[in-house]
Amino acid sequence: MALNKKIVIPLVVILIALAVTIGWLLWQNLHSIKATTGQTAQHTQLYTCSMHPYIIKDKPGLCPICGMELIKKIEINYGKNSSVKIVGEQTEITDHVDISTHQRIMANVATIEARTEPLNKEINTVGIVQYDQSRQAKVTSWIAGRIEKLHINSIGTFISKEKPVAEIYSPDIVAAQQEYLLAIKSRNQMKNSPISSISENGEGLVSSARQRLKLFGLKETQIGELEQSGKPNMKITIYTPLSGMVIEKMVQLGQYVNTGEVLFNIADLSRVWVELEVYENEVSSIHPGQQVEIRSQSFPGETFTGKISFIYPFLDPKTRTVRARVEMANPGMKFKPEMFVNAVIKIPLGQAIVLPISAVIDTGIRQVVWVESAPGMFEPRNVMLGHKSTNTVQILSGINLGDKVAISGGYLIDSESQLKGNSEGHKTIPTATGQNVGVPPAQKKPANRALLK
Repeated sequence: MALNKKIVIPLVVILIALAVTIGWLLWQNLHSIKATTGQTAQHTQLYTCSMHPYIIKDKPGLCPICGMELIKKIEINYGKNSSVKIVGEQTEITDHVDISTHQRIMANVATIEARTEPLNKEINTVGIVQYDQSRQAKVTSWIAGRIEKLHINSIGTFISKEKPVAEIYSPDIVAAQQEYLLAIKSRNQMKNSPISSISENGEGLVSSARQRLKLFGLKETQIGELEQSGKPNMKITIYTPLSGMVIEKMVQLGQYVNTGEVLFNIADLSRVWVELEVYENEVSSIHPGQQVEIRSQSFPGETFTGKISFIYPFLDPKTRTVRARVEMANPGMKFKPEMFVNAVIKIPLGQAIVLPISAVIDTGIRQVVWVESAPGMFEPRNVMLGHKSTNTVQILSGINLGDKVAISGGYLIDSESQLKGNSEGHKTIPTATGQNVGVPPAQKKPANRALLK
């Protein structure tokens, strides 16, 4: 009996201690659950402003910024840097960025309203100024002889049409003039003959001699002066057939020239050609009659216009380009042949949403613009770009008419977003309402990956 008491008493003590320990643990666990439940309940009872989501209060009231009534805020966390906050019945994006008035002024943040504008595809190319070949002429000698006088002594001299450029002495022209004077004298003697064939023969001689003088380059006025004076001229005057600039002088005073030899080259520079080089993949977009803007480094800030008049029917195998000829006016003869110029060919594409290039942030994978969804609040939008020009770009998707888009200061907004904790590079997916809701990369579905690129 004594032995049983020695075993039972320690056993009872151990059981009592175990029961006490278990009870204490159960009490601690219950207390922890109550505390957690209280915290959860307290967490779900937070209040925020729908216009300023960073305002969080533990009881209802008014927003200290805009005065709007605070609404309940429930937060569902999906990760460290990405979450969706459900405010009332609206979905809010955590990568919204709020910019204060001071920040906006300091960063020069400016917005414009997205609207449709006429869109032009621009082909930028280069060209070389050339002479207008339809406005060039050569002054040649009608007869063989010696240059007795030059009225043009240097290249670059401007000369008007039908003005003398040189005088040539030629024995042939002297003989032809004497023959003409004799034919006139014979005609006068034979015109009173009673025989009609003789009188008609005199007229034929005069006509033949007169035609020969014209073939030697004499004009009607010169022939009339010859008839009045009755003496042959020892020199014949050469006239220019075109008004323009002397671009080549081929003879010297006293030089002997042959029939048909070139004396001067004349070019009218009031209009010029510009030979453009257009790559073969852009040739289908151009056609005769299109307007072209011409710019030159010699005249910064000035723009000149011309029209495509001809597209050459062959391709340069070395540069893979096709030449297009542009005809343009040359006021003040500013453009000199062989000058290099830049050209822009604008091709109308109709109406489209167009934004300044400065509004688009290119991450290399995606293109993003910042849209002001509320005063001072900006959200990122993925956009798909179309045709680009010098200063603008076409927006194919991602922006709606009337959206206010930041056209300057976008990098400050992007930096603010990064500092806020959106280090995933604004990875977003579109919701059913067209808004972009940030979710962790692991939560993305494969079907939405194409929207991110």
